[in-house]
Amino acid sequence: MIDRRLFSLGLGSGLLVACTDSVPSSSAPATRTQPVRNAGWDAWVAGFKSRAAAQGISQSTINRAFQGAGYLPGVIERDRNQVEFKRSLEDYLAIATSDERIATGKQMLVRHAGTLSQIEAQYGVDKEVVVAIWGLESRYGARRGDVPVVSALSTLAYDGRRGQFFESQLMATMKILQNGDTAPANMTGSWAGAMGHTQFIPTSYLAYAVDFTGDGRRDIWSDDPTDSLASTAAYLARSGWVRGQPWGGEAGTVSGTPVAVLQPQVPGPRIAVFRNFQVIKRYNNSDSYAIGVGHLSDRIAGGAPFQASFGPDETGLTLENRKELQRRLTSAGYDTQGADGVIGNNTTSAISAYQRANGLPATGEPSVALLRQLGG
Repeated sequence: MIDRRLFSLGLGSGLLVACTDSVPSSSAPATRTQPVRNAGWDAWVAGFKSRAAAQGISQSTINRAFQGAGYLPGVIERDRNQVEFKRSLEDYLAIATSDERIATGKQMLVRHAGTLSQIEAQYGVDKEVVVAIWGLESRYGARRGDVPVVSALSTLAYDGRRGQFFESQLMATMKILQNGDTAPANMTGSWAGAMGHTQFIPTSYLAYAVDFTGDGRRDIWSDDPTDSLASTAAYLARSGWVRGQPWGGEAGTVSGTPVAVLQPQVPGPRIAVFRNFQVIKRYNNSDSYAIGVGHLSDRIAGGAPFQASFGPDETGLTLENRKELQRRLTSAGYDTQGADGVIGNNTTSAISAYQRANGLPATGEPSVALLRQLGG
């Protein structure tokens, strides 16, 4: 979540969603979470415990935090083998504003209508925007991450590429535990320590999380998303959200004077953006992410898709062509694990398998000819 521009998670644009071929941080193949013995980690933790005590963390808190914690080699593997996906805006939106994500967002808007209306009234942030961030960050709470945060952050602080940053997150984690907002056993998240329904990192939690339920705890780990959703709205409000102003929209469809007009992909829609677009980017510093949040929020509210066409890609296939290719491959026995039109590992593997089975060069590349051969 917040300040994620300091380190890369999941897709290059920051989208934490499940899709046919994209592997987001909290829904990626499971990080190995069984601690292993590591003498270097043990020595580093001993030093950290002294530093934590010097910052006012009680010995009981430190002992509880590290009980059962350990070095996680899977976290280091994830940190050192991140792939920077370069998704087009069309592919990004195919993932972020899929029919399933829009439909679920509408359901959540109804299910939590009372809470969301109260949050909107207090913080001035459109409830649809809050729900859209929830949808992109954890698929509406379905993929919050299950990696023990103390183990993950201590592993990264000791052996990762950004030790000082992750030590600051681990120190913030100690403060959260000392405040009593949750217990160490409940403090799970992504491999890099982002937590809860809307994926707060610990320092951002300390700065912006709120207790909206009034139970005395800022509980973003509970199945109840109330505190997470309110904390997201509080963060946006404190970042300068302008009440009653749109984030933006397709040029020519929104009124008012935008601060800029973007066209991230040509051909493709021209996007008029307002100040609130920049505020969304404070949550994740990516144009694609902010457009994804904004457009998903519009679709959840009943708005229309972008009207401008992205046209065919470099292979000559449109998004609908690519979806049809995935459907035909799956029907032929080469499962692409869904049909979102985004070409990635599952689809290229399916294409390669089909090509090998039919005596073709196993390039794994989609094409108009392949689509036709599959039944066009």
